[in-house]
Amino acid sequence: MIDNYGRNIDYVRISVTERCNLRCVYCMPEKGIEQISHDEIIRYDEIIKLCSIFAKLGVKKIKLTGGEPLVRKGIDQLIKEIKGIEGIESVSITTNGILLEDNIDKLSKAGLDAINVSLDTLDATHFSLLTRGGKIEDVLSSMDKVLAYPNINLKTNCVSNNISDQEIMDIVLLAKNKNIHVRFIELMPIGMGKEMIDDDKQYIDQEQRIKDLLTANFGKIKEYEGKLGHGPSRYFEVEGFMGKVGFISAISHKFCDSCNRVRLSSKGYLKTCLQYDIGSDLLSLLRNGSSNQEIEDAIIKTIQRKPKAHGFLEKGIESSEQKSMSQIGG
Repeated sequence: MIDNYGRNIDYVRISVTERCNLRCVYCMPEKGIEQISHDEIIRYDEIIKLCSIFAKLGVKKIKLTGGEPLVRKGIDQLIKEIKGIEGIESVSITTNGILLEDNIDKLSKAGLDAINVSLDTLDATHFSLLTRGGKIEDVLSSMDKVLAYPNINLKTNCVSNNISDQEIMDIVLLAKNKNIHVRFIELMPIGMGKEMIDDDKQYIDQEQRIKDLLTANFGKIKEYEGKLGHGPSRYFEVEGFMGKVGFISAISHKFCDSCNRVRLSSKGYLKTCLQYDIGSDLLSLLRNGSSNQEIEDAIIKTIQRKPKAHGFLEKGIESSEQKSMSQIGG
């Protein structure tokens, strides 16, 4: 699928639930979000049908997200079904890691290719504050368990805006002696995240800040020329490290010109850009008896409406999206 700006859209992030077993401060209110009924949530058979249509249109990569995808039962069977679709090359999940240890064996058997674990700090007290009650030891134990499955690529995602230099270095060191790729991600000004931003300068030089820390502690770093995953992350090699250090700097180092993804919410809404609510309600089409061709046409029209770029923090450009990341698909 080629959009109006020549971008090849071959990657879909699918939220399977809005629910989560944590309440991270930039993602969800402390008391959680209003629960929607099961009837409003897209069913697995509907996800599989849409994935088949996406694959026919050229999508090759699927990432399952939430909320927390592992709170939804049968996620391994969904992965297995999606992996069996002709044209789908990779299926991955993003998770907070709390339930991962108990599920990794069946996820591996289902054919899962990669796992992204959200991990902002290794400090137990700060982790508990950021997640409102999470236990860091549960996440670290899960990650160690994943490393026993060499068929699964393991990465961590760290929102770097509000953590200390020492916490940054602790995260970086995860990649030293283990085959883990650590990535630093800028806080997105959406939902709870937007409320946490009191100064646009929080985005300035976040990436450079961490590069400076790497250089000061480990010497010269080198940009990795290979490919790790399917998204926009830029990776760097640190001498003596098994894993790589990556950056997803959507605000300060805008990469909209190469964006290759769209999102499907847990309510079946196909969303083209985080900042805007531009998209289409595919779930209604599915349940109203629309033909595959009609759904294909709706997807193509939606892709053609994908904006050229986001305008986060730019004067005069307002977001039309009012949902939280957990509702969009984090």
